[in-house]
Amino acid sequence: MPICDIIPHLLFVRLTGISMPKEIPVPVEINLHQKSRLLALRFSDGASFELPCEYLRVFSTAAEVKAGSTPVTGKESVNIERIEPQGQYAIRLVFDDGHDTGIYSWETLYRLGEELDKNWQSYLDKLNSLGYQRKEAVDQERTIKLYYFSWLANKAGKESEEIRLPQSVVTISDLLKLLRNRRPQLAPVFDESLIRPTVNKQFAELFTKLEQGDEVALVPNRPTPPATPDR
Repeated sequence: MPICDIIPHLLFVRLTGISMPKEIPVPVEINLHQKSRLLALRFSDGASFELPCEYLRVFSTAAEVKAGSTPVTGKESVNIERIEPQGQYAIRLVFDDGHDTGIYSWETLYRLGEELDKNWQSYLDKLNSLGYQRKEAVDQERTIKLYYFSWLANKAGKESEEIRLPQSVVTISDLLKLLRNRRPQLAPVFDESLIRPTVNKQFAELFTKLEQGDEVALVPNRPTPPATPDR
């Protein structure tokens, strides 16, 4: 059986007399996107993960959660209120439902990122066996105000408009896809690589979720537009 000795940032695994050092990746960026209810992490080995707050809550490392015989439910809209460093090895996540006893080490966060799909499917299977139906935290009808800046306003022929979002449009990325499909001749100007979006005057990510009443601005990130058939 392997013998593992852990020292800060290094894991030495000795197997059959051979010592093989392996670094434990540590976060180099931790960003909380409260609007999208996501914790984004980038690790020292280049791996990046976007972990939903609900996922982190139901897979909390707290003893009372791990010891429970049934999965945690009703956390579809849970959010993280704040992040508290725990020395040089972990963070404590304080959730807006009052849960604040989960300490997440770098190794735990990395593993949760690597095993997101597997863990989440296992969780959904357990909910299904209990007959529990998750409630998706997306409004049925949402209207947003959309602003176009710089050459986007010229291409769109307007500086702003109100859009009623179909249920399938959940994120900024979905919105850009909708705009490309709505006016195919202008599709190149709504390429994700050309746009720096903001939501409610705050810079946003492509995965930022859209909600009723949001003000979304699409700002080009280069001085000249791509060629389009009409203009």
